Amino acid sequence: MSWTFLDTGFGTAAFNMERDEQLAHALQRKEIDHTLRVYGWKPAAISIGMNQNIEEFDLERVIAEHLDIVRRPTGGRAILHSQELTYSVVMRAAEIGPREIYRIISNALIRGLRKLGIEAELSGEDAFPDKRMRAPESIPCFSGSAKYEIQYHGKKLVGSAQRRYGDVVLQHGSLLLGDDHLRILDFIKPDSGNIDLVSRTIDAGTILGRAVSFEETAQALRRGFEESLSITFS
Repeated sequence: MSWTFLDTGFGTAAFNMERDEQLAHALQRKEIDHTLRVYGWKPAAISIGMNQNIEEFDLERVIAEHLDIVRRPTGGRAILHSQELTYSVVMRAAEIGPREIYRIISNALIRGLRKLGIEAELSGEDAFPDKRMRAPESIPCFSGSAKYEIQYHGKKLVGSAQRRYGDVVLQHGSLLLGDDHLRILDFIKPDSGNIDLVSRTIDAGTILGRAVSFEETAQALRRGFEESLSITFS
């Protein structure tokens, strides 16, 4: 089966989210093949889930730090996009439920991570530190793991979110390359609660003990998807 691989480089928050939705609608119209896209964020940005309350964030500080902030078309919780590779998949999945899609895509991501030398694993049952973190509007994304998300030694390495457009699914997520995602706590208002990300997350650079580039990660994921899904990229 043939898929399309897109490396769109680093773009603004608005561009990145609009492009993912454009790909989902284009697949609905049968204008494109199933697609794996990889991209980064410039400037760094906070994305929030479609059901999150933006008032939980200190917007004055976001602006002062020259960050973008954008609402994703998918659910899930907030992420600070910096020192990461973001992937998105658009695929037809009329007969496949959301958990199974997570499993399929996560297995492909894990195969790619192994190309980097990272022996990641799927999370089991939902693992959130308290009931508040289970809610789709809770913050931030890396405060807990849902079933079939990707961990390394029990710490979350990839956070993902998903949305269905008819028989087409858009799933996108952040693969942490460095630890700058921890700064999201600087932009959450104090009354939103105390959240420990340091003990619950890990990044590729920390695992491998070296800087991990966007480019090498993109190529590793490409090979991982090809092998896991038995596909060929155009």
